[in-house]
Amino acid sequence: MNPVRSITPLALLALHGCAGVQSALEPAGTEAERINVLGWVLILFSAAVLVGVCAIAAAALFGGDALRARLSGERLVIGGGIIFPFLSLSVLLSYGFYLMGSNAPAMDTDGRLRVEVVGERWWWRVTYIDEDGRRIESANEIRLPVGRPVEIELTSADVIHSFWVPKLAGKLDMIPGRTNRMTLHVTETGISRGQCAEYCGGPHALMAFFVVALPEVEFAAWLEREAADALPPTSAEAVTGQALFQSSGCVACHRVRGSVAQGTIGPDLTHVGSRHSLAAATLENDPAAFARWIRDSQHVKPENLMPSFEIFTESELDQLALYLDQLR
Repeated sequence: MNPVRSITPLALLALHGCAGVQSALEPAGTEAERINVLGWVLILFSAAVLVGVCAIAAAALFGGDALRARLSGERLVIGGGIIFPFLSLSVLLSYGFYLMGSNAPAMDTDGRLRVEVVGERWWWRVTYIDEDGRRIESANEIRLPVGRPVEIELTSADVIHSFWVPKLAGKLDMIPGRTNRMTLHVTETGISRGQCAEYCGGPHALMAFFVVALPEVEFAAWLEREAADALPPTSAEAVTGQALFQSSGCVACHRVRGSVAQGTIGPDLTHVGSRHSLAAATLENDPAAFARWIRDSQHVKPENLMPSFEIFTESELDQLALYLDQLR
């Protein structure tokens, strides 16, 4: 087998991991850009040290007697093993504090919008608080305006979680009984993927979310739609699906504003049909995914707190899915 042919797919796969909606190497936020700069400085410094060590090792192995005698002296040990690491690491540490610490540019969030994010097993409760004090609840997705810093308040309802969107900022823990704050300043439109970065049991690996960055005008229009009650279903199948939703116990856990569904245990579903994904970024958002999630939630996301509902027929699942899909 040609070794080049076997290595090439692995190299392409590795490079693919350096891009995409969850790549820290493609920053789309102010803090992520600073982290990216610091990361490349550390990578280049480490690469230079590696080259230097390899050069010294090669000289020690293959150099002449005079060169090898010089390399075996105390000066190299003291200079390269003590003085150089102390000075270089001190400089890097100071630069890191300068770049990421108190000397980083301050971001004024202007107080017009705050977003509360509560980590739950194993999903995200998201509440927008606008300048009028309105609380607009959503789940498993955050939408932000481009160019405006927004304060994110983070806490947990049960165990320790961690909020991390590599393209936008570093991670910050979500601790029960404590509120941590971070600022997200998105610099370009697009979609970024976030992930719980602290093992929280069960389907921790499937506890993700998307951040959708919109131009200011589009975000304002979206927030007004998000604040409104759900529209009543119009098609006969969706009407039947709503009746099934209300009679099958779903209303005990989920809320659909403007209807009798007022549960607070699970995610708010008022506009679930307009979200980028389902089940905390586990499934695509379409009627087939709704049906699969209702019927096989424990197979799709093992150990999550929603039971699988195998009581519904295929036609009933289709009706439920159509009802949920039209909640936009």
